[in-house]
This record gives sequence, C-alpha cells and structure tokens, in this order.
Amino acid sequence: DYDLARARFRVRGDTLEIMPAYEDVAVRVEFFGDDVERIVELDPLTGEILSERAQIDIYPAKHFVTSREKLEDAVVEIEQELDERLIGLREEGRVLEAQRLEHRTRYDLEMLRETGYCAGVENYSQPLGRRPRGSTPWTLMDYLPDDHLLIIDESHMAVPQLRGMFHGEMSRKDALIDFGFRLPSARDNRPLNFEEFERCVNQVVYVSATPAAYEMQHSSQVVEQVIRPTGLLDPTLEVKPTRGQIDDLLEQIGRRTAKGERALVTTLTKRMAEELTDYLREMNVKVHYLHSEVDTLKRTEILRDLRLGVHDVVVGINLLREGLDLPEVSLVAVLDADKEGYLRSTSSLVQTIGRAARHLDGHVIMYADRITDSMRQAIDETERRRALQTAFNEREGIQPEGIRKAIRDITESIRELAEPRAAYGVRQDMPKDDLARVVKQLESEMKEAARQLEFEKAALLRDEMVDLRRLLVAQEVADRGAGGETVSVRRAEPEPRSYEKAGGRRRRKR
Repeated sequence: DYDLARARFRVRGDTLEIMPAYEDVAVRVEFFGDDVERIVELDPLTGEILSERAQIDIYPAKHFVTSREKLEDAVVEIEQELDERLIGLREEGRVLEAQRLEHRTRYDLEMLRETGYCAGVENYSQPLGRRPRGSTPWTLMDYLPDDHLLIIDESHMAVPQLRGMFHGEMSRKDALIDFGFRLPSARDNRPLNFEEFERCVNQVVYVSATPAAYEMQHSSQVVEQVIRPTGLLDPTLEVKPTRGQIDDLLEQIGRRTAKGERALVTTLTKRMAEELTDYLREMNVKVHYLHSEVDTLKRTEILRDLRLGVHDVVVGINLLREGLDLPEVSLVAVLDADKEGYLRSTSSLVQTIGRAARHLDGHVIMYADRITDSMRQAIDETERRRALQTAFNEREGIQPEGIRKAIRDITESIRELAEPRAAYGVRQDMPKDDLARVVKQLESEMKEAARQLEFEKAALLRDEMVDLRRLLVAQEVADRGAGGETVSVRRAEPEPRSYEKAGGRRRRKR
C-alpha cells in the first residue's frame, strides 16, 4: 500500500491505482459503485495528475495469463495428466518421485485456481495456451512480417547456439521430469529447435569474419568485406618455438610498452592464465587476467583499464576474440598454438589474430613447435587478406591510418542509471597516505554495516571503496611514470609465485 511499484496495484476505498510493468506513469481508476467515474494518468512519485483518459488498456505483467474459462480447462487437463503420470511412476516403484510430483503439482493447481498464477507457471504453458502436445511454441519470430530480413551477427558462434539451446533445454527438462519435479508437458515450454527456426526465417544475412560450413552452404551469395576505410592491414604473423617462450614474450611486451602500446596474451587454461599473470606481475609488468570466472562488468573495466594504460597486458583464454575493439593493442601472443582443439581451431585463431588488426603496427606471435593444419589455414587466410588490402591501398594511393577511438566506460553509464549516492568527500589531489586511511576506514565501516545486517549501506560503502582504490591505482601509475615511490593499497592477492629457469621454460619452485 505504501509503494506503488511496477506490476503492482493498490485499492483505497473506491479508487484503484495501477502501475503497469511497461509504463513510466501510473493509472488511477475512480469508481462510483460499480461504474467507472474517472480515469487519469499520474506521476507515481509525486501523485501529480498528468492527463485524463476516456479509456485505457491494461496488459498483464506476465504473458502466461489467460481467461478464466481457458484456465479452468487447463486445470482439468493438468489434473488428468497428473493422474496418468502418478499411475506410471507408482507402477515403476518410484514412490518418492510420485509423492514429490503430486505435492508440487497440486499446490500449483491450487494457486492457479485462486490467483491465476503460480511459481514456474511457464511449465504449464502448453495446457494454458491450449496447444497440442509437441507443437511449435510461440516466439517473437511469429511477430515478424512475411518479407522480413534477419541479420545474424557473429554467425559462426550464433548458429551453433541456435542448434544447442534446444538440446540443452531438453536435457534439463528430462532430468526434472524423470525425478518428479515436473509433468511431461513441461517439455513443450522450450525454444525452437533448429528445423523450426529455419522454417520461421525468410531472408538471412550471416555476418562473420570466420563463417562456418553451414553459412557457406546456405548462402546464395557470399560478399567479402576485406578492405577497411582507414586502409589498415591485417597484422603480420610470426611463428616461434615454445622453448624460451616466456623470456621472449617478456622481451616483446617490453618493446611494446616502451612505445605506449598494449598486448594481449592467450593461454589454454584458467590456471595457466593466472600463473602467467602472477609471473609477469613479478617482472613489474602491469598485467591482469581475464576469464569466465571474472564478473561480466569487471571484464569491461579490465579492458577499459587496458586502453587507459592502467594495464599494459591482459592474459586471457577464450574471451579475447569476437567483439573486442582495442586500437591500442599492437601485439597478440598465442601460447601453445600447436595444441589442436576448440581454442586453437582455424576460426579461433583467425578471430584472435583479428584483435591486432586495429593497430598500424599490429603483429601476432604464435608459439609452437610445429605448424598444425589450423595454424596453416589461419596464416594463409590472414596473408591472403593482407595481400588484397596492400594491393588495394597501392592502387588507390591510400596511406594506412591508425584508429582514434574515444574510451567510453559502459560501467559508468550503468552507475548513472543506478540510484545516486553521495561521494565520500575526497579530492582527486588527496595524498596517497590519506587516501589509504580513508579506504581502511571505509572497509571497517562496510564490515560493521554487514555485521549489523545493513546490507544496502554495506554495498554503497563497498562501491565507494572500489572507486577510491581505483583512484589509488591511477596515482600509482602516474608515480611510476614519474619515477616516484608508490604505495600499494589493493585487495589481498595470493602470494607471488617464484620461478626458475629450466630448459628455456619457467618452472615453479616447490
């Protein structure tokens, strides 16, 4: 009654106020007995009346809502299916699964009768929608006109996802049904399978730097976009032996950082990425790792910090591929490039090589003791594109130019959309020692707030502490550049691992 939030309503006397899930304004309906006397739109925060309406349409907050008649028919169908399933489970001697299914389903049916909704209502979408068993589900594709054009970006990744999402969902649903959590009709709440998807689409444009066999076979016309408006060429390639690869990598990174450029390094496993990061950090390289266990927003911050110069190197596995546009990166190093597999396939290598294609002096080093078929195909394709680009530039008199791109921070725009919070009262020029004391004070206040179960306050203090730590890091970077002393204040990290030389490779001391 106090908070008119989205998808909520409240009743006060003869006045009904509704906050639709899809609107920024609330609706007030005033009754006189059973008659609607007045309909107005109002600001949900101030209560100010914005406009008066003769009529208004209110849509359900969720799309699994149906009429009372259809709901009653669906409840009967669900009960019939439940009885049949319980008989089957008990005949198989699966008493626990039968009891679990009966308890859950009868509770859901009671909620549907009383409120028209229940938790997990989507699992009853087939009877609620009055659809035949096994029929094609309704999707957003049904809203497209008959002459629509569908564009699938990064199709070499998206098309396999379209194939896999159906099978992954069926595997999950089969487990739920088998253990008595859901009725068999829950299988009909699913994505389209690939054959259904193909029937839904009209014209498709597949966009990819590394199209797979499916796209090539199903395309009536293939158009290559090899020439860049800036005249930039694909990077140069080099294959080096794995013996002494870490020493060579350090030297290559040093050359790039001396010129204010950045580097990406790809490994095969998370452990390798973290251990290499620790070692490079011991060698005074500004480095960070990037893999799937890093929070999504944190990944964006790491890549932004790479462009800003907070980091000179980012070590990753499979995330340093599609979609990364980093003009400052001039070196991409691929460790263990001769280990055939998903991470070292032709398309993966071509995508990784492309991360250096935004820089005028882009260069890729593959560390390998042999050239695999995937490496050969990736090298040949890159050299073919580079030859076409070079010939075009010479013919048109184009001088390649580097990309100048503003460093935008998507995380800042997300913070702007979030609830505003007051700054802690620190100045950009505050001495590092004072800043470190503020960080320690904030940390103590955050822990105390958490002990008092004031989690919202603790979260705000944590965010402020993160911002101040970032300011400290920026000051450290500036001091290193000026040759001054630095004070390190950051989250506790694992003890640095020490390495010793052994046959040209690095081996951790035991």
